[in-house]
Amino acid sequence: MRLRWLLLVMLWTAPGWVAPVWAQQNVRVPVEQGGRTVQLTAQLYKPASTTGRVAAVAIFHGCGGPGQNTARMAGLLASWGYAALDVDSFSARGLKDVCGRNWPTQAQAEARARDIDAALAWLGAQSFVDPRRLAYMGYSYGGGVALLRALSGKPDEATPAPGSSTVRAAVLVYPDCALADALGLKLAVRQPTLFAMGALDDWTPPAQCRAVIDRVTKGRDLIETRIYEGAHHSFDALGLPVRYLDGVGNRSKLGGCCGAHYGANELAWKAFVVDVQAFLAKALGR
Repeated sequence: MRLRWLLLVMLWTAPGWVAPVWAQQNVRVPVEQGGRTVQLTAQLYKPASTTGRVAAVAIFHGCGGPGQNTARMAGLLASWGYAALDVDSFSARGLKDVCGRNWPTQAQAEARARDIDAALAWLGAQSFVDPRRLAYMGYSYGGGVALLRALSGKPDEATPAPGSSTVRAAVLVYPDCALADALGLKLAVRQPTLFAMGALDDWTPPAQCRAVIDRVTKGRDLIETRIYEGAHHSFDALGLPVRYLDGVGNRSKLGGCCGAHYGANELAWKAFVVDVQAFLAKALGR
């Protein structure tokens, strides 16, 4: 019952917040998995008006699936002039909520990282998108998956030539940084990367991410961090009071179980929006 409640509250809309009317389209993104092609469902948001090709951002949800937070961000991105792709990694795989005691494994997270590659490839192939200006955002579990793409465990590899990579930025929103443990003791950052976290987060605590950042030996100057005081996990779940969920898996606790706080902090969310807009404008150009 408690996990069903969690899934429902992740779909709540903030009081007084109305989804902006942008051009939205249901699309499918093919991704290879185990020798077959899985067709991921996604919502494509396009700016109301464009001049030439636009930068684009792929968005990846947390353990409860797509929600109002990712849809809200996609609408904001479109209002800023970007194309946004809100990707559903779960429906095509028959998943609804993986927040319970059986938290996703490392192997499952690494497999899901291919969704990022597929979504960016799909965006880069669209006629209205500039394939040289792509970014991705990941939330919570999705943020941990995005972390696997943002970092490399091979810092001694030659640095790619300028402009050779189509990915220009990554935004990790209260990410599950414990997933980076498998990458090794020395890390390299592939592109400008923003970590956005709540100071009071006890589900994906900032301390875990600071420990990951401390292992970065190449490209550390590409990392920006924002820690929002007084904010818990999912500070952008507008309209949802903070409460304790005792049945959810928690990788930051001994044995990976259980319990965490979850809920909105409107001041943190407003600061986060400003930070993301500024970061993307700098990384992707306008």
